[in-house]
Amino acid sequence: MNKEMTIKEAQTTIDQWINTIGVRYFNELTNMAILTEEVGEVARIIARRYGEQSEKESDKNKDLGDEMADVLFVLICLANQTGIDLTKALEKNIEKKTMRDADRHKGNRKIS
Repeated sequence: MNKEMTIKEAQTTIDQWINTIGVRYFNELTNMAILTEEVGEVARIIARRYGEQSEKESDKNKDLGDEMADVLFVLICLANQTGIDLTKALEKNIEKKTMRDADRHKGNRKIS
């Protein structure tokens, strides 16, 4: 059975890939533009497959998981470039949301 990749392992794997196959990181501004483009591709699939827009024939075979992985790849590149440990950042973010939103959504008729 294969072990699932941790966030830390993903950061290391992508860093190794960038420095061998990818040659080097694009600069942060270029990667931000690429991230925006990749998020747009995810949005297009979701709007057409799950939203009210009709899905174009050319979009029907698009793999949503692959497009999400593209977003994650570029996000990890940006984290690596800027010295962010995504494991620690995510843990801290979940803690923040837990404290802030502990009772926020309970009793919300819009989502219950």
